[in-house]
Amino acid sequence: MLAAVAVVAPTGSAGAADGGTAPPPMRNGFGLTQVGTPTGTATTFHLTVTTPEVAGEQHIKIILPRGYYDDPARRYPVLYFLHGSPDDPVQQNYPALGMSDSMITVIPDGGARGWYANWLNQKTAAGAQNWENFHLKQVIPFIDANLRTIATKKARAIAGVSMGGFGAFHYAQVRPDLFSHTASLSGDIDLSVRSMDLRLAVVASLIDAAGAICGSASGACDPNDSPYKPAVDSDAAFGSPYPVFNADWRWNEVDPSQHMDRLAKGGVGVSVYVGDGGGSPLEPEFWVAGAAKNVKAAMDALGMSYYYVNYGDGSGWGTQCNGGHNAGCWEEDLRDLIPRLERSFAS
Repeated sequence: MLAAVAVVAPTGSAGAADGGTAPPPMRNGFGLTQVGTPTGTATTFHLTVTTPEVAGEQHIKIILPRGYYDDPARRYPVLYFLHGSPDDPVQQNYPALGMSDSMITVIPDGGARGWYANWLNQKTAAGAQNWENFHLKQVIPFIDANLRTIATKKARAIAGVSMGGFGAFHYAQVRPDLFSHTASLSGDIDLSVRSMDLRLAVVASLIDAAGAICGSASGACDPNDSPYKPAVDSDAAFGSPYPVFNADWRWNEVDPSQHMDRLAKGGVGVSVYVGDGGGSPLEPEFWVAGAAKNVKAAMDALGMSYYYVNYGDGSGWGTQCNGGHNAGCWEEDLRDLIPRLERSFAS
């Protein structure tokens, strides 16, 4: 359950701050403190916040329906959309996310490599890394207090791309009481030993392998530009990643593929979107396709209902998708997902 706190009356009900062009006022609370004022328009804007749960400043992007200010009594369901690594909410400019007139979309910061988790080690050079607490115990009640949401499980969904696909499944498994639907778009949804490639990709982001490789590349790039700094140890987030004497038990505990029963028991709808990366091991989508197949097998074994799309090379999936691990395919995924969520919320 969410922590018991004083309820703040939602703001921005009567209209935008300046009658139609500025973001609505948002009140601090639930451990979040805003830095400066919201940036953007009345319906698409982002906040910058600080929290003791996560070091540094974090962005929260919010997309309101175009008619949000027309009816001050109307409340809306919410889609929480989780970005991939090493992105930022402000960079999430998928046109499909702004196409709904019947739901609010919230894109909270997940860090370049936060992995949507409370890290095991909070004393690394990266500082506090309690992303799960930030999102589930702070962002959600903050949004419910400041915007006209329908604050129920039935009116709340969570989806994400790549790292965010892992986060969407993980959060729905940890708190099935919060979400009615979860969706993975090319997500890292298998971190078991079957998908050591994805597990080691997580490790690479933690230890800043990209920066280390760059630093040894004879000036070919600048290691200081790596988004994964400062480097931390490989065990920082989930303990040892190596399957020796059950040392990797924490990885197995957070691995979505091994806990699909939690979604079935919790009554959470599931959607999976994935391509094939052209069958090339050099394309990240090739590896997440294997993870998606493992999750599908797990759901089949449980007799679960689910929605699964493998668009292969993308030739039949809109005009922007080539089957790879990229925004062109994820835009098409969202164009399929969002109307489905709208129908589910309406029912």
